[in-house]
Amino acid sequence: MPKIVTVAARKGGVGKTTLAYELAWLLDAPLVDLEFDEGSATRMWGYRHETRLRVPLLDALESGRIPRPLTGYHKPDLVPCHPDFALNQPGADEMADVLVRWAGEWDRDFVVIDTHGGGSPSGDGAIAAASVVIVPVPLKTKDLNATEGMVREMPDYPLVLVPNMVPRVPSAAEIRRLAQIVDGTPVTVAEPVPYVRGVETRKKRVAITSDDPTPKAYQNFVASLHSLAGFVKAQG
Repeated sequence: MPKIVTVAARKGGVGKTTLAYELAWLLDAPLVDLEFDEGSATRMWGYRHETRLRVPLLDALESGRIPRPLTGYHKPDLVPCHPDFALNQPGADEMADVLVRWAGEWDRDFVVIDTHGGGSPSGDGAIAAASVVIVPVPLKTKDLNATEGMVREMPDYPLVLVPNMVPRVPSAAEIRRLAQIVDGTPVTVAEPVPYVRGVETRKKRVAITSDDPTPKAYQNFVASLHSLAGFVKAQG
């Protein structure tokens, strides 16, 4: 059975979609986009629902058929989302069952799911179906508060907190706070992903980790993503 890797957070703006996009590329995994807002992996990929007559995600859910991920040059295969999914998403249990069924039909070792920032029924289903739940955590007070709530809500889920967009000299107090959040829980903390200026405003649609050679400005960032992908592969 393929491993389902869900990228989720209880707050937006934490770099969730970038991690999902890059992990899907590195793991050679289909990326199922459940983010129905504009800042989605679907937009990042270059898919524009305005020019399409069909809605692959909703069509698959309605018909019960297995969606065929779209392919592109140096970017992950994609099951694109649509704004209408916000009001037409299934409940958590149904979404979990659907994702497990899709993953079983695709001939891949991994499937990556990006979810709506802040939580949603479909996102809760993706978390329930996951072998690993990647939780990006910028070391800032509001982001740590949201992460603490998530850990308290679901400490028995396979959560992996990823310090994300970490500055060159992070705050010692925020590092201690992160350690306190996971203290006494089975929740894991992975290696940090550094902040790199320009990632948020990057226009290229290909995965950053697909560039060969890697631009010097992104080398530490790319190395950390390779490390995270290796961490995911090593999970039982």
